[in-house]
Amino acid sequence: MREEGTAFFREGYIVVAPDNQPNERRIRRLNDGQLDGARIRFEFVDNRLASTDQRNLFFALLDDIVDWSGNSKDVMKKYFYDEFQEENDGREISLADNSDTTMTEATKLINNVIDFIFFNGVPVKKGYELLPRNEAAFQYKCLMSKHCLICGRHADTHHVDAVGMGRDRNHIDHTKHRLMALCRDHHTEYHKIGSVAFAKKYLITRLGIRLNADDLKKIGVRGDYEQTTN
Repeated sequence: MREEGTAFFREGYIVVAPDNQPNERRIRRLNDGQLDGARIRFEFVDNRLASTDQRNLFFALLDDIVDWSGNSKDVMKKYFYDEFQEENDGREISLADNSDTTMTEATKLINNVIDFIFFNGVPVKKGYELLPRNEAAFQYKCLMSKHCLICGRHADTHHVDAVGMGRDRNHIDHTKHRLMALCRDHHTEYHKIGSVAFAKKYLITRLGIRLNADDLKKIGVRGDYEQTTN
């Protein structure tokens, strides 16, 4: 359920006051007839207008999807615009220069496009240099879907923080180590030229992210943390 409100701080807590009185009938309808336990989505909204970089990325990735699918650009653009509208209470979106689309809305649209590319294995060429490799959310998607952060091919899980020679990786708490998704070729290149040169070559300032135990188990990384998770 999505409700809008005003957030303010009070005694160390963030308090969200709804702009309008909640509709109890709607809450019951969405929550199996109950008022208690209704799920609420809270998000920070960036109301600045969508940026040129976001527009460039969306249309570059759209071109890659068009080349892969054989559908026209208008068809694919409408597909993603309609998907956004369905997921956001009928809110229409446009990335035309004179649109009122916000950065937050553009990010949601682009995330849907990136999810589509990962799920369908769409080769990225035109949008390659524009992919948000420095963003933790994008690196997370690459790790969980096992797509190379650099080229999009099938990836292995690379430890940015050295595990150490001779240590049994099955008895390490991997939640304390930064990870990256790299294909065999880029994994080999990383070790060959070193992290500094690799980051400079591919314009990466965030070298890896940490995953929690549940996510590590999902991608098959075993460790001692397994004993402490459900």
